[in-house]
Amino acid sequence: MVAETEPKSVCVYCGSSSGATPIYSKQANELGRLFHELGWRLVYGGGTTGLMGQVAIGTMGPDTDGAVLGIIPNALVAKEREDGKDVEIEIDVDVEHHKGSTPISDKFGRTIVVPDMHSRKRMMAEESDAFVAMPGGYGTFEEVMECITWSQLGIHNKPIVLFNIDGFYDHLLELINHSVKQGFISEKNREIVQVAETAQEVIEKIQNYVVPEGRFNLNWTDEGHKHGPHHHHKEHC
Repeated sequence: MVAETEPKSVCVYCGSSSGATPIYSKQANELGRLFHELGWRLVYGGGTTGLMGQVAIGTMGPDTDGAVLGIIPNALVAKEREDGKDVEIEIDVDVEHHKGSTPISDKFGRTIVVPDMHSRKRMMAEESDAFVAMPGGYGTFEEVMECITWSQLGIHNKPIVLFNIDGFYDHLLELINHSVKQGFISEKNREIVQVAETAQEVIEKIQNYVVPEGRFNLNWTDEGHKHGPHHHHKEHC
């Protein structure tokens, strides 16, 4: 059982492919199951494939009564759905056979289709109280590193957790620690990103997150901040 806590919206960055071993999909589904148990809302990149599909279907629960918000650019929506045809939902997708686009389905929660990647990233940040990065590829790396940078710059102070399934992020953590040793990241800012080895630990890291001291004290309230993650922006549905 998971301890009771107030409902949260958690943004999960992860691969739209399933990875080389079943442990990734299993842990993604388990994280979603814990979200469902807690009554937390998942915010993710939309679609039904790979780890994205697993965390979404886990959060929706066996009776599809969970809270899931998928945010996906129009270009990534499978063309079959755009043409109004039924599509076969595939959760497990091999990266070598992934076409880039993905079906969307009401069984995976509510989906908002936005015009572009910038709109997607901004809306995911605005809708979330915390951020989790599971295994993934270039997109996942880019999203979580930008999110960490936003915290360092003082744009947000929300929890950020690397879900280090089966040591997936060990090499990234080595790089971060090397950057600290070489004087490019401060010791205090190293604490911006927390690390969890299990789905249960992800929940605990979010619940117990302490905003590190030493982040940049910058003013993001000027006109340029309207493009940042806290500006309310009406998206196209």
